[in-house]
Amino acid sequence: MEETIRRIFIGSIDDMPRKLGKTTVIGNMEIAVFRLENGDIRAIENRCPHKGGVLAEGIVSGEFVFCPMHDWKICVTDGKVQAPDVGCVKSFPVEVIEDQVFILIDEEK
Repeated sequence: MEETIRRIFIGSIDDMPRKLGKTTVIGNMEIAVFRLENGDIRAIENRCPHKGGVLAEGIVSGEFVFCPMHDWKICVTDGKVQAPDVGCVKSFPVEVIEDQVFILIDEEK
């Protein structure tokens, strides 16, 4: 199977508040988008692997989000849950082109 990358526009950089999550729906996926304090944009699956907490509603600190349900700490760069908890969520590459924010999605053909 051949994979193609689809670039999906999700808003302008000014629409992304710093240190807060924003939920974006692409097809049947719900993605949490974060603008970090340093201005970087990160995107991860919007469900905590523990009990399905909505990560876009979590508290952002540095490159981590804390699940609002049980305080699991998840890296918004690679989606890995931090010890002592275990697991991960899918992370998505993000591009910013002339203040427009895009999520890159792998699609199989």
